[in-house]
Amino acid sequence: MSSAEISLAFVFGAVIGSFLNVVSLRLNTGVGLDGRSMCMACGKTLTWKELVPIASFFLQGGKCRNCKGKISWQYPLVEAATGALFALIFWKFGGLSGSPVFLLPTLIYLIATCLLVVVTVYDIRHKIIPDRLVYAFDAIALISVFIGGTSLVHAPHLWTLAAGPLLAAPFALLWLVSKGTWIGLGDAKLVLGIGWLLGLNGGANAVILAFWVGAVVGVAWMLASYGRWKRRVEIPFGPFLIAGMYLALIFGIQALDLRQVAALF
Repeated sequence: MSSAEISLAFVFGAVIGSFLNVVSLRLNTGVGLDGRSMCMACGKTLTWKELVPIASFFLQGGKCRNCKGKISWQYPLVEAATGALFALIFWKFGGLSGSPVFLLPTLIYLIATCLLVVVTVYDIRHKIIPDRLVYAFDAIALISVFIGGTSLVHAPHLWTLAAGPLLAAPFALLWLVSKGTWIGLGDAKLVLGIGWLLGLNGGANAVILAFWVGAVVGVAWMLASYGRWKRRVEIPFGPFLIAGMYLALIFGIQALDLRQVAALF
């Protein structure tokens, strides 16, 4: 795929990311998605010039043109992250043209990305993973089990079907034993979809990478806030699981090869 196509994928993803920002902010608030975008501080309806992904934020100095209220960094960060993920998916798996055999997996990854971006933002903001989003992700991931290879639809291997429940079970058990104090049930539901989307080996690596990334971020957070924070800070694990998933999916990073482990027995 050419650099121009990847650049277009980034722009397309950034535009989608702008919409996902709205979804994450209005979800479970009773506000629909059909209204015009407006400033969160003064309520002014925004013009198209104020809605250009990423660029508008910096051209306006991170402030509303009307009331000069600060605009959250969430907007450009989500737009840039979504654009980057779309570009990486197009780079790794190809675009949306050509045979449906190759088109559908890419489309599934893009849809899953849209859901996971909103899950990440919502989990960071509210420390909870919305059921409707994670169930939609699980459904898309389950569909992916039956798609791929040399034919449009195929019968998956038993281990591929079992990957989701096998990886999710330890998280569900931790939730049950701790009564939700160690980990949320939403994380188990998220791992269920990751297992189906990546398979047993890829899903296991995604979980391991999530713990590694979480440990690094957690230590960095404690060092950065040393002496300033006395209260307990709750860090959601969902975003780390999603980060681990993309590290395994796109870059193929492996912390453990279950096939080699199985060969030892």
